Amino acid sequence: MQQIRQPPPVVLVVEDEPFVRMLGADVLEDAGFAVIEAANADEALRLLALRSDVAAVFTDVEMPGSIDGVGLASRIHDCWPEIGVVLTSGRCVLEAGVLPTRDRFVAKPYAPAGLLLAIEAVIASVAGGD
Repeated sequence: MQQIRQPPPVVLVVEDEPFVRMLGADVLEDAGFAVIEAANADEALRLLALRSDVAAVFTDVEMPGSIDGVGLASRIHDCWPEIGVVLTSGRCVLEAGVLPTRDRFVAKPYAPAGLLLAIEAVIASVAGGD
């Protein structure tokens, strides 16, 4: 009997700095995730409206555009509650209570292992209905 292979979870990486976005995408791809990329929240929202396979979003807090990463996270929770969110920043720290309990924050510069743990946690949290 042949096993049916599940496609890898899709993570949308949202970061306005191309090099930083590439680094995050590489870490996630190396760990087996499928990755799509956006340069800002506006582009991310357009991608999310077109795709139904995104399991998690990894977004910078501070970005140019009509909304920042916290606003993007809020919009994701309203429109796509089945998607987990991990936020990151090198300039600010999001205090407990700012984010929904299932979201995670990873400070820049982040260790690849810390990013992977956060992504896996939000995917598991959403899958578990938390």
